[in-house]
Amino acid sequence: MKDSNISNLSHNPYFSYSDWLKTRYGERVYKIPINTGCGCPNRDGFLDDEGCIFCGESGGSSESLSEKLSVTDQLSQNKSYIGRRYKVKKFIPFFQNYTNTYLPLARLKDHLDACLADDVVAIAISTRPDCLTKGQLDFFEAFSCRHQVDICIELGLQTANYHTLKQLNRHHGLGDFIDASFQIKKRNLQLCVHTILDLPWDDLLDVRETAEIISGVGADHVKCHALYIEKNTILEEMYMSGDVTLLTMDDYIERAICFLSYLDEDIAVQRIIGRIPEKDSVVSNWHMGWWKVRDLLIERMRSEQIFQGQHRKRKRNAIAEKLR
Repeated sequence: MKDSNISNLSHNPYFSYSDWLKTRYGERVYKIPINTGCGCPNRDGFLDDEGCIFCGESGGSSESLSEKLSVTDQLSQNKSYIGRRYKVKKFIPFFQNYTNTYLPLARLKDHLDACLADDVVAIAISTRPDCLTKGQLDFFEAFSCRHQVDICIELGLQTANYHTLKQLNRHHGLGDFIDASFQIKKRNLQLCVHTILDLPWDDLLDVRETAEIISGVGADHVKCHALYIEKNTILEEMYMSGDVTLLTMDDYIERAICFLSYLDEDIAVQRIIGRIPEKDSVVSNWHMGWWKVRDLLIERMRSEQIFQGQHRKRKRNAIAEKLR
């Protein structure tokens, strides 16, 4: 069951993850990255050996500690630093880099066991839609019930456009995502979906369709990113050769507003725009702070009186009225 919705949040035109966390856990909670040193079937030759065109050497996180540290040590160091800096007492370990279910089940069990503590309210696991087995999902469900800790599976979708997925060298399709989502929700696990809203091969209709599909599969959270260029990636080569042209910040804001207006109002937005350290990027967020882009987006939504789920709700209400 969802815990809240945007109608209760007069200060924000979309349902923020921080509000969702406070509602569910009763206080502030902070996610802390964990690096397990796992691989990816799209990089080790099983599906491909080049990976997704945007994926760099860190595999989706430049802020994790070294994989040479144990999960226990990473947790301890991160809790100590983050707890003091942000004054939080509850945490969500986040297995972030690469494809975290691309591991033997025994290792997954050990990693999750290492996270158990009184101050851990949930565990987040980032993976691909085509890299979840029935055995893993059954284990996650049993683990969550046994230890009374939430398990959130974070799936990288990026877009609902199959042709763009091929351009990104994802080696999975929309069908893989839909199937994985249903299997996750069937086991009462949380689902977070990652998207890139300003892919140059997509248009506004693709953005709208992505929002409606994410809503349709019952996602709990979303993370939205602009397309940044990380160093030492295929995308960097394409950008430098002129094969890829990035969209403008105004384009991103327009697409993000479209996405939010068709996204179910009960889906919490973990991130409306991503970030990457400047040292690791060629271009990131138009050389602006991510918070500035976020603030401009919120300002425009407020001025135009647009809120999350607006068009989705309007469509549903119109159909319900016609069928009376």
